[in-house]
Amino acid sequence: MQVVHEAETQKFQNSKACSAFEYPMVENAMNGAVIQLNGRYLDTGWVTNLKCKELAYVIRGTGKLVVEGNEVLLSEGDVALILANEKYFWDGIMTLFTTATPAWTMEQHRQIP
Repeated sequence: MQVVHEAETQKFQNSKACSAFEYPMVENAMNGAVIQLNGRYLDTGWVTNLKCKELAYVIRGTGKLVVEGNEVLLSEGDVALILANEKYFWDGIMTLFTTATPAWTMEQHRQIP
């Protein structure tokens, strides 16, 4: 078992509209983060995860997820799964809990113009 307390989270500012509080895990099979979104992430273009699948749960707020050109409106209580290599962006004012498997890393995360 592993427990990660809020005080142990690592804060990242991914863009001016997106900050993440990562809950680091001992093994690299998965990890999780709370995402605060206030606008569009990325400002322009798309992102993709080369290795991990990412599951996102909307804790509060509303917005949209655009994956491969398909737009989905999201609100509190919704869950979305983004598969490895899908290009996507987020837009809205939302708090999300995300988990990735294998664990999300910056090295496998790519921006696409």
